[in-house]
Amino acid sequence: MNTPTEKTLITEVTIIPIKPRNGLVALASCVIDNKFYICSIGVYTRLNGGYRLTYPNKKSKDSAINIFHPINKECGDCIEKAVIDEYEKLMVADM
Repeated sequence: MNTPTEKTLITEVTIIPIKPRNGLVALASCVIDNKFYICSIGVYTRLNGGYRLTYPNKKSKDSAINIFHPINKECGDCIEKAVIDEYEKLMVADM
């Protein structure tokens, strides 16, 4: 499939803060290009500061099967920036 690449657009982000547990501080969902809804994205604190995201997977007896995840750095960075920016806005508003 040879289609022109377009910048990924995150059109909506929802953050649900949770009681911190093992670094997990929130769950996030987002809409990509007004077309695709993804949810159950974990927002974790990093030991050296900042945040990282995890995407849902299903555990089988021998491994974990990814439900969904970005397949390139550009898309992953776009989702990460949108989710972390929204989380940080929410945390500032709660202060």
